[in-house]
Amino acid sequence: MSQPSSLAEPGVPAAAAELAAASAAGATPAAHAPPGPAREAWRMFLRSRAAVAGTVLLSLILLVALFGPVLYEADPFAIVAAPQTAPGDADALLGTDQLGRDVLTGLIYGGRASLAVGVVAALLSVCIGLTAGALAGYYGGLVDEALTRVMEFFQVLPALLFAMVLVTLFSPSLTTISLAIGLTTWTATARLARAEFMRFRDLDFVRAERSIGAGNARIVWRVILPNALPPLVVSATMAIGSAILFEAGLSFLGLGDPNRMSWGLMIGSARPYLLTCWWAVVFPGLAIFASVLSVSLIGDGLNDALNPRLRER
Repeated sequence: MSQPSSLAEPGVPAAAAELAAASAAGATPAAHAPPGPAREAWRMFLRSRAAVAGTVLLSLILLVALFGPVLYEADPFAIVAAPQTAPGDADALLGTDQLGRDVLTGLIYGGRASLAVGVVAALLSVCIGLTAGALAGYYGGLVDEALTRVMEFFQVLPALLFAMVLVTLFSPSLTTISLAIGLTTWTATARLARAEFMRFRDLDFVRAERSIGAGNARIVWRVILPNALPPLVVSATMAIGSAILFEAGLSFLGLGDPNRMSWGLMIGSARPYLLTCWWAVVFPGLAIFASVLSVSLIGDGLNDALNPRLRER
């Protein structure tokens, strides 16, 4: 009588026998399991050359902004040469502005202020917008009605004018500028969060959480938010670029922090001398352009990577 097929044959390792049995039963080995959503999104992101280029460019800008002042100690407000010295001078590689300040030093030190304002203002904007949108979308009814009216008020309010009023009232500084930008630019994130939470609140997995007694706070922040996060991450990325441009606009209008060098402050102070000292305006402008471009490329890459419909193509 032949032996049962479930027993391993002599000379065949037990692990090999189990693998053969699993293959015969139609099971898939763990080593060939499909990648998870996070890994698949990362692979999709790396497939985008524009997104990778934006990541590299932004990494270089961050390295210069973070470690440049440490490796190159100087005062960005110090006069190092004659005013309006052209680029290529031994004392000022990128030239000097109308006061004789080194443009290169201003770029290195100004990057910290501009990027810091962009990140802090974007985080504040996303936090306010996410909270308001999540509550409006999840609860609906009177809560949604009240928060929607607040969103519409801030949406029709001229953001730049409101930010100018806030900065003027509380004196220009990096803190007040960040607060002014965050308080005036949160409505787009709020509307996106509201739509996502309205879409998820009545789905089966949310109802299952309610049926087992989960509270509203857990459902909002632990159940729905992780599923609604992909478009919100893209929105947060885009908000950083918008905040950098917003800070540059305020500084261009003379409402920047006069005690901290920033790219917008460099452009604003040198704009009357554009024809005779173009480099003092062009180089900070290129720095702002490169920063916003890199953030936009990363945002587009994240949008493609985190969108399940695009991943299925």
